[in-house]
Amino acid sequence: MPYGVTRTTLRSMTNIPPPAEELRILDHELRQLDARRAQLLARRSWLLGVLRSAKTPAPAWGPAQASTQTPAGWPAPAPHLRQPETTAPGVQNMLLVLGGVLLTVAAIAFTLVSWGQLGIAGRAAVLGAVTFAALAAPVPLLKRGLRSTAESVAGLGLVLTVLDAYALHEVALPEVDGTGYTAAATALLAVLWTAYGRSLGALRLPLPAAMATAQLPLLLWVVAAGAGHHTITAALLVTAAFDTVVALSVSMRSVRVVAAVGAYGTGTWGLLAAGWLSWEATGPSAATRAAALLALAAAIALGAAWRAPTAQAAPGLASTGGLITVAAAGGVLRSVLPDAWTVPGHLLCGVALLAVRGSWLPESVRRGLRWSSAGVQALAVAWALPLVTVVLVGPVGWAESVWSGAPSDARDAVTVSTPWPSDTETAPLVLAAVAAVLALTFRGGPRRSVALSGALGLAWAAVLVLPATLELPYLAGLLALGVTTAATLTAAAYSHHARPTDDGPAHPTVPSARPRPSPITLTTLGLALLTSLHLVALSLAAEAATLAVLGGLTALFAAVAVRQKHEIRAVSAAASLAYAAALACATGASLDWQPHHIALLVLVVPATAALLAARLKDATPTLSVEITGAVAALVAIDLAFMEPPVLALVLALCGVIAAGTAVRPDRRQVGYAAAALFVLATWVRLASWEVGSPEAYTLPVTVPALVVGFVRRRRDPGTSSWTAYGPGLSVTLLPSLLAAWGDLDWPRPLLLGTAALLVTLVGARQRLQALLVLGGGTLTLVALHELAPYIAQAMGAVPRWVPPALAGLLLLALGATYEQRLRDARRVREVLGRMR
Repeated sequence: MPYGVTRTTLRSMTNIPPPAEELRILDHELRQLDARRAQLLARRSWLLGVLRSAKTPAPAWGPAQASTQTPAGWPAPAPHLRQPETTAPGVQNMLLVLGGVLLTVAAIAFTLVSWGQLGIAGRAAVLGAVTFAALAAPVPLLKRGLRSTAESVAGLGLVLTVLDAYALHEVALPEVDGTGYTAAATALLAVLWTAYGRSLGALRLPLPAAMATAQLPLLLWVVAAGAGHHTITAALLVTAAFDTVVALSVSMRSVRVVAAVGAYGTGTWGLLAAGWLSWEATGPSAATRAAALLALAAAIALGAAWRAPTAQAAPGLASTGGLITVAAAGGVLRSVLPDAWTVPGHLLCGVALLAVRGSWLPESVRRGLRWSSAGVQALAVAWALPLVTVVLVGPVGWAESVWSGAPSDARDAVTVSTPWPSDTETAPLVLAAVAAVLALTFRGGPRRSVALSGALGLAWAAVLVLPATLELPYLAGLLALGVTTAATLTAAAYSHHARPTDDGPAHPTVPSARPRPSPITLTTLGLALLTSLHLVALSLAAEAATLAVLGGLTALFAAVAVRQKHEIRAVSAAASLAYAAALACATGASLDWQPHHIALLVLVVPATAALLAARLKDATPTLSVEITGAVAALVAIDLAFMEPPVLALVLALCGVIAAGTAVRPDRRQVGYAAAALFVLATWVRLASWEVGSPEAYTLPVTVPALVVGFVRRRRDPGTSSWTAYGPGLSVTLLPSLLAAWGDLDWPRPLLLGTAALLVTLVGARQRLQALLVLGGGTLTLVALHELAPYIAQAMGAVPRWVPPALAGLLLLALGATYEQRLRDARRVREVLGRMR
């Protein structure tokens, strides 16, 4: 056929379906692919279930099963194979364990019950045959690959060897001591089981069992020999050492686990026993023997940490070894030193651990030794804390017996309400030593500031308890505390600042990046305040001491506030003003003044605070000074509370101070407090004069309030009349109205009604809502009060049916003109709404 004809024919035979038909064909093909994918996934799930159920050939499918087909065309799996509840190895192990247990029970029953029915030859034959058979059976079983069965039979053989040992003692060696025989038997069994396990390396049971049995021979042997406590403890520790060596050198995991458990168990019992022996030691000889045992325990722990430095327990073992070493050396020192030097002796040993350095030690061991040293130091500080608490809290008892007389020495001064702890004479030395260790250990690094802060706190505690510990004279103790206060405050004033208040570094062009105090600054400042409070509590014993201490503290904190800025100035200024207020109270009490007279002297402090706050430029010191001044003013008011005339004067002076503060542009809100103080002063004065008329109390408030409201409306015409005149008018009209309703005379209602009429007329003239409503309402109520007697008299003369009839007529009239009345009420509301 010519080429052109074929080409033309093929071109005419090419059939391209339309888009809709082609889309239908593609969807059909995709559905077939999805169905095929589902069939393959179902077949895959069934095969996985078969493989998980058992490692046996698939069951034959019968006719009934063959008729049941999956969507993929394969037979559906049997229901019991779809979700197997256990595996074949699990069933096998369970059967083997049960078989071994039953055989063991049978062997025990035979040994205990049927043994006596056989002769000597029969007994030997039975023992030998059964034991040999049980121990030899695992050899062919292992060759056939039946490892689990071999393990079960080997376990039975191990139990039979124990029964053989028991039977041998009961029949052939009954006169031998049971404990000694058990020690020898367990040692022999451990050796035999080890040899048996090593000869049959595929078995996993004999070697762990031998390791567990090896825990008993040495301990039972020393107990059978009648050894003392030291020897028994040594046996425990030697066993722990053996277990540690095995745990670190054997590769078999089960043996390592048993050895580790044995090492921790016997080592713990040996350590506790050695510690008890060291504590109960009454002389250097007994203490040295106990220390040797503790040293052995420490060597075991440190050796384990050294041999396995990468283990997770290595730092803990090293730390335990360090603590045991400290206990051993400290126990020897305790036996030759007085009781007060027990803690310093242990502390010295703990600090000595820090000297163990060098690259020849693993890092985990060095870290553990540092932990143990830190733990010893922490315990030493905890031992000294009760004494520090007694010294700090004890002087508070002088508050109940102020100026009762100076004590003989500093110890009597701090134990006025709490007893002195015994054997704590070395507490200052302990605190100072730990402080020195902190300062020398952290001489650099990011934790230097925190460590130095802790060292300063410990050194301060040592200085605090030193006068009472040395029983210095009372005045010498006060002088020492005064010097400590000055030193800590000076350190806080001149210590550098760590970082700015924001998270970024301080920049000279950014005014908000102000540096904040470092931890050292905050620590020293807090210690200075705490020392000053302690000094004041101690000075309460004597009058001269109180005045001198308060005066000195006032001057000291004031000097620091003058020279420093920011937070240091805020705290120092507040403390200076607080001590000045206390000094004023103490001075007045020293002059035998009455409390209300002392209140006038205390007012010097808030006045001074107001003057200082006006000159300070920083917000933080200003706020602290003002708060302290306000607290001092409250103290003055409390002192004068029982004397109304003086209380009125104090309130008025406080109002003057508040008014002076309100002059400052940033303290305008204090003007309200000033007005309230002036009002309270007036009321207290009137109450002291026994004035009972309410107008005398309300008019001094109303007149200034109306003047202020008038001035405000002049400056801001949009101000509501309720805001400008409502409070002032309410203060007078409402109390006077209440008094008028209970007044039987005519002057008060007449004057009140006249005043209410004037207020109403002014409100109508100026179209002020507050004046119109308050004045009109008061005038109406006063009129009703005046007409009440006549209304009551008229009601008495009218028959009782008249009020209901009048009420009915009123309701009818209102109903008839309901719409007009609503329009009138709406008009009145609109008129009042247009007023201000």
